Amino acid sequence: MADNKRDYYEVLGVTKNASDDEIKKAYRVLAKKYHPDLNPGNKEAEEKFKEASEAYAILSDADKRRKYDQFGHAAFENGGGAGSGGFGFSDMGDIFSNFGDIFGDLFGMGGFGGGRRSSSSANEPQKGSSIRIGVTISFEEAVFGTKKEVTFNGHETCPECNGTGAKKGSSPETCPQCKGRGQVIFQRQSLFGMTQSVQVCPQCRGKGKIIKEKCPNCYGEGVIAKKRTIEVSIPAGIDDGQAVRLSGQGEPGTNGGPRGDILVEVTVKPHPIFQRDGMDLYSNVPLPFTKAALGGDMRIKTIDGDVIYTVNPGTQTDTRIRLRGKGVPSIRNASTRGDLYVNFVVQVPSKLTKEQREILEAYDRTLTDIPNAGDSGKNKKRSK
Repeated sequence: MADNKRDYYEVLGVTKNASDDEIKKAYRVLAKKYHPDLNPGNKEAEEKFKEASEAYAILSDADKRRKYDQFGHAAFENGGGAGSGGFGFSDMGDIFSNFGDIFGDLFGMGGFGGGRRSSSSANEPQKGSSIRIGVTISFEEAVFGTKKEVTFNGHETCPECNGTGAKKGSSPETCPQCKGRGQVIFQRQSLFGMTQSVQVCPQCRGKGKIIKEKCPNCYGEGVIAKKRTIEVSIPAGIDDGQAVRLSGQGEPGTNGGPRGDILVEVTVKPHPIFQRDGMDLYSNVPLPFTKAALGGDMRIKTIDGDVIYTVNPGTQTDTRIRLRGKGVPSIRNASTRGDLYVNFVVQVPSKLTKEQREILEAYDRTLTDIPNAGDSGKNKKRSK
C-alpha cells in the first residue's frame, strides 16, 4: 500500500527541510482549496483534501515526521496501533479533531469539531448602540461654527428596575439552556468528523438571562423610550457630510456597560455666491468692461464681508485673483484659514444710451489697428 502513496512533502508542496510554519502554511492553502464544504460533490477534491490532511497529520508531529523521514510510508503500514507508534488514516474524525487552529482560522466557529469557541458571555457589560441624527446648517454657519438644538427619539435606563428588566423584589436568572452565554452550539456527525455551528440561544434571545417576573414599567426591556433634546456645538470649518461625535450620549449600555455615542451628521446648504473646495472658496465676480479697461477700485464680496480691491487696467475675462485668509478655517485649528479665489468675468452692456454709443464710436475711431481672424496675428491698418 505504501507504494501507492505520494510522498507527503510532495503532497504539501514543501521541501524535506521545511519548517513547521511552512508546513502549516502549505496545508492551510490546500485545506481551503479542497475542503469538501467548498467543493460539494467533487470526489477529486475530497480525495485531495484527505491526502493533504494525512500528510499534515504526519509532518506536523515531530515524532511521526522523524519516523517518516527514516522509514517512509512503511513506518505506518500497520494501521497505526498504539503499541507500534504508527498512524492510521481510517478514522477521519480523530484526525480532524486535532486541527482546531487550522479550521478555526479558515472557517471560524462553523468549521470542524476542533474549532475554537468564543469565551465572551452575554452577561458581560456591553456598550450601548450609537444614534445617528442629522442637522442642516447654512454655509456661513459651517464656516464660522454654530450651536444647534436637535430633538430625537431615544431610550433611557428604566428608573423602576434600574435596567435589569425584572420586577422589584426579583432579579433575572441565568438561562438554563445557554448557561448565560447567549449562544448555543449545535453539533452533528458527518463523513469528515464532527461539525458545529453557533446560534443565538432561542430561550433567552441572546441575553443570557431569563426574566420570570418582568418590570411593569419597561416590560422586561430595561429601557424606556424617551424624546430627547440636546445642544450640539458644530465646529468652524465643518464640511457637508461630516459628523460631530458626542461620546457617551447614545443608547444606554447593558449589564452596567457605558452608553453609546451620538453621531450628528451635518448637511450644509449651498451658497448663492461661493463654492467650497476643502478650505478654499471660489467665486465669479462680474467686472464692468470700463473698469476692466481703465482699472480702479471695486467692491468684492467675501464670506467675512465686502473688501475693496484695486483692479489693474486691461484686466481680461477669467483673470483670477487670490484673497489670502478669506477662505474656510481649519476644523482642527480655527486660526488657520484657506483663501478666496475670485474669477473676473468682464461684462459687455447689451443696451447703450445715445450718449454712450457716441462716446464708444468716438473711441472706436481712434483705433488704428483692427484684429482680423485668420491673419496669423498680423494687424491691418484701418482705412481713413
